[in-house]
Amino acid sequence: MKVGVFLALEPYTSVEHNLRLAKEAGFTCADITDTHFGGSMFASAGLSASVSLDSNPFDVKRLFEKYGMEIMTISAHASLLEASHPAEYQTREIMQAIRFAAAIGIRDVVTTETYPKSAWAKSLSYDQCIFTCAEKLYQPCRMAEDYGVNVIFEPHGPITDSITGIGDVMELLGNPKSLGVNMDTGNSWLGGTDPVELAKVYKDKIFHIHWKDLGPEWLPKRGTIYGCGFSTIPVGTGEIDIAGVIEVLKDRKEIHYSTLEVAGPPELLQQSAKYITDLWNS
Repeated sequence: MKVGVFLALEPYTSVEHNLRLAKEAGFTCADITDTHFGGSMFASAGLSASVSLDSNPFDVKRLFEKYGMEIMTISAHASLLEASHPAEYQTREIMQAIRFAAAIGIRDVVTTETYPKSAWAKSLSYDQCIFTCAEKLYQPCRMAEDYGVNVIFEPHGPITDSITGIGDVMELLGNPKSLGVNMDTGNSWLGGTDPVELAKVYKDKIFHIHWKDLGPEWLPKRGTIYGCGFSTIPVGTGEIDIAGVIEVLKDRKEIHYSTLEVAGPPELLQQSAKYITDLWNS
């Protein structure tokens, strides 16, 4: 398993600039971390490391190859709990990400429901949340199977932060082969779930891992917020049982890549990658 990075190493900079930073830090793989539909003023000006789903996927692949980088996954984080709306990143965008991924051999498209924003979404019952997530993923999962791509559900909201929630969405969809799990050590722990238990329950469905560790200052926030972008401490030095997750998953051959969600200097990223790699290969 290779350990790569999110392309969010320096704010307000381009995809290419972040690829250069990743290479200089010694990494050989990275995610397409942010995607958008259509054009983006900030991305056009080199102020956002975001890839348009309307761009030529092969141009993006060539840009990664220019820096000797492999593409691990493409992110398609969505607002699955919100009412369907052209302004929301939902079914259409996920399906476009699947086409994009299939064109250039990316196996995994990462998505999640995110937290509810509108008063309507906040008023939904648990069963209604399960339904609206599943309904928006039904066609993407069918398409993903036809294209040989995985849609992988990441803990990052009230449904996916729960072992039961992930399973209930899968069950309502009929447990499609194309729907898997993106393990996130930090988000699952912060949402109140035991990451080791999540790894055990969904081991056969986990295709990718996001690594982050969180310090004791996060303990009072457990179960109250749905995920965080990055950690600022080296993986393996905080409250999360990273070693326990690795012990469960390290013989899972289908996990080819994993992503550091760690913000800080290259030395911090390198320390985290070494900790993970040493345990994974032990």
